[in-house]
Amino acid sequence: MVFQPRKSYSDPADIADSHANPEAAVEDRVAAALARAADIDASDVSVTAVGAQIVLRGTVAFPEEVAIASDIASRVSGVTEVENLIFAANG
Repeated sequence: MVFQPRKSYSDPADIADSHANPEAAVEDRVAAALARAADIDASDVSVTAVGAQIVLRGTVAFPEEVAIASDIASRVSGVTEVENLIFAANG
């Protein structure tokens, strides 16, 4: 997964940056949620925000993971729509 380095959210500069670029903040939240999920390997998935829409691109191992990625992304605060362009390598 394309994942930006973890930031310390207690740092005022990081908080100000997330307010200045809300799309980046949504991307970070979705990428973090995918990285934490135990039922998907999203290491080859990229997350891009276009406003409140999230676009997922890349490859997962199994077809079930495609739907799981959409479900996870749709539950993240600030996401209104998910465009899923993920492909399953084994399916």
